[in-house]
Amino acid sequence: MYGKLIKPELDELLQSRNFSTIKELFEDMHPSEIAEILQDIEGTDRLVLFRLLPQDVSADTFTYFESDEQHDLLKLMGKEEAAHILNDMFADDRTKLLEDLPPNVVRELISQLSPQEKLIALTLLNYPEDSVGRLMTSEYLAIKEDMSVLEVLQFIRENGKDSETLNMIYVIGDDGTLIDDIRIRDLLLSPLNSTIKDLRDEQFAALEVNQPQEEAVSVFKKYDRFALPVIDSNGKLVGIVTSDDVLDVAEEEATEDIQKLGGMEALEYPYLATPLFEMVRKRGGWLIILFFSEMLTATALGFFESKIEKAVVLALFLPLIISSGGNSGSQAASLMVRALAVGDVNLRDWWIVFRKELLTGVFLGAILGSIGFLRIVIWSKFTNMYGANPILLGLTIGFSLVGVVLWGTMSGSMLPFVMKKLGFDPAASSAPFVATLVDVTGIVIYFTVASALLAGTYL
Repeated sequence: MYGKLIKPELDELLQSRNFSTIKELFEDMHPSEIAEILQDIEGTDRLVLFRLLPQDVSADTFTYFESDEQHDLLKLMGKEEAAHILNDMFADDRTKLLEDLPPNVVRELISQLSPQEKLIALTLLNYPEDSVGRLMTSEYLAIKEDMSVLEVLQFIRENGKDSETLNMIYVIGDDGTLIDDIRIRDLLLSPLNSTIKDLRDEQFAALEVNQPQEEAVSVFKKYDRFALPVIDSNGKLVGIVTSDDVLDVAEEEATEDIQKLGGMEALEYPYLATPLFEMVRKRGGWLIILFFSEMLTATALGFFESKIEKAVVLALFLPLIISSGGNSGSQAASLMVRALAVGDVNLRDWWIVFRKELLTGVFLGAILGSIGFLRIVIWSKFTNMYGANPILLGLTIGFSLVGVVLWGTMSGSMLPFVMKKLGFDPAASSAPFVATLVDVTGIVIYFTVASALLAGTYL
């Protein structure tokens, strides 16, 4: 909000090249606020303003830009300036930048790093994509258990400046194996002559370096930590992951699931940064699949063409029937996809979900069926469009709604379980796909019930 308030003033100062005043405005601002302002400045003016920042602020500000904006800014910089920014970035933020760039650009940027930072960058990029190893940073503090509290506090003063977080200190063995973690609070409240061994409780949580990033979200949620250590297959401490990176993962996963639920492939870039043809490709594939699937609806209608000719009134309620089934299926699918994503339910819970959704579908279908029945009976008092036996027609609509809503609810709730069991993303069983499935089967259910109840009257 503060950044938006000074934007007109900043434009005026930029035009008059009053850089000293701009530097004063930036001095009291958080790097995120500075980045927000600079994002609204285009071209070389953004670089001019960026160069006004102190060295210890510029790298922090750079991390708050979107990846495409970071890339554009680096292209405007000289090699020496770009090297300074890349070397001063935290390793996890730098990895996030590099993994979104083309290989040739990555090679060029890595060549500008110092030998130590180059080794760190290459090590992190060698971990599998979407693994915890890509999220972690090597900027942390590790101590031995035979150190005294006084020695640890002195160690923190001397080395803590380069650590991404000082909330936790990690205790390692002689071979680098993680054996515990200690809160800074416990250190500050302990006698200076006590040892770390005296403070250990041997209760700590850790992530594995090859663990999927989405699993890290649930681990952070479970243990309520600001940072978690990362270990390799031998239990050795190789880095830490902080909550800000996990929040980014959670946001990306939620965005991806929402987009898939909408019946499209997940976008790889923000909406405004996604090229037109990429947008068409991501959305067109599913639309084509759903279009061909909906052709089955026409096939099903053709099968019941003779019944529609005999009782045209049945066609009046067809949209009502199939949309109710699609809506109930979309609701169930959305609930199950999210529940599976956040760990509220697991594959072993399918039978519990099945029973619950079975009863839910029956009740929801009964509610809608009752409304449909009453609608026909009441309207028949004022019109003869429903024929000579509106009660029988109302029962047909009512029972059809019970069947279709029940089927939609069961399909929407069980399909995500099937997808997850087969190793696919449950979100791929998107609401539009469920709706298409229920459209076809809803027609069959509707006309089957009609054939049974209206034989000898309407049919």
